[in-house]
Amino acid sequence: MNIRELIKKGVETISVTFPEREAREMVLLYLEDVHGIKRLIHILEPSAEVSDDIAEAALAAFARMASGEPMQYIIGMAHFYGREFNVSPSVLIPRPETELLCREVINHHGRMRSVCRNPKILDMCTGSGCIAWTLALEIPGAEVTGIDISDGALTIASGQDFSEELARTSALKPHFLKADVLGKPIADLGLYDIIVSNPPYVMDKEKALMRTNVLDHEPHLALFVSDDDPLIFYRAVAQWALLMLRPGGFGLVEINEALAPETEEVFRSSGFTDVRTIRDLNDRDRFVMFSKCNVPQ
Repeated sequence: MNIRELIKKGVETISVTFPEREAREMVLLYLEDVHGIKRLIHILEPSAEVSDDIAEAALAAFARMASGEPMQYIIGMAHFYGREFNVSPSVLIPRPETELLCREVINHHGRMRSVCRNPKILDMCTGSGCIAWTLALEIPGAEVTGIDISDGALTIASGQDFSEELARTSALKPHFLKADVLGKPIADLGLYDIIVSNPPYVMDKEKALMRTNVLDHEPHLALFVSDDDPLIFYRAVAQWALLMLRPGGFGLVEINEALAPETEEVFRSSGFTDVRTIRDLNDRDRFVMFSKCNVPQ
């Protein structure tokens, strides 16, 4: 089978479930990430042959994608902030909007770098560890701790391999530990300069709006909250931050765009200052930032 035929079969298979343009992009991404077949080769060398083993593996993967299984789980990897992260059905697939959370933290820290060069950072509900690792690698010298209640997530997060990048920079490997964010804050962890979290925030009533590939395959523990108490994790983050955020420090949480004012109020009513909503690249309310005063009020 030549490369053009393989791509055509792949697009036809996945287009049963996804729009044709998206299906083509999935096929090209898979072939490049897994088999090293560059995306332009079907134009430059359309008659180039692929081995039977590659064709068989690719067609099987395309069938799994057509069934709704996320490509990232099929290949065991997702791109995030220019790096490749291991993923499994134990963790959410890192989203592009969460890259913006990391960028906001990095930029905000840059403005306070003169007073906090090597920050201590707490990542609550760390999942795959994509936030914890990104902040550790992008802010060399940062001491990052990621916590999660899921053993599967902690296995993935702690098993990310960026040893080469750690070796050539002054970055420190994040530390991961099991903790229930909804439980009592662990005061023994000490104080942090930055607290971040991308907690569960999708309300049960919003399930009907979600694609089946997310609903049927990604971990509900990391996605959904009850309609009766959709801000439960933000109140928990606020409680931890009251005890563990250093005066002068700041926090940033990813939010449900439908609950931005209510989420702001959680942190404002808890006594935090400079509470504000930040929009994403699609102009949607996506994050809430909060600060802790240097001087007690």
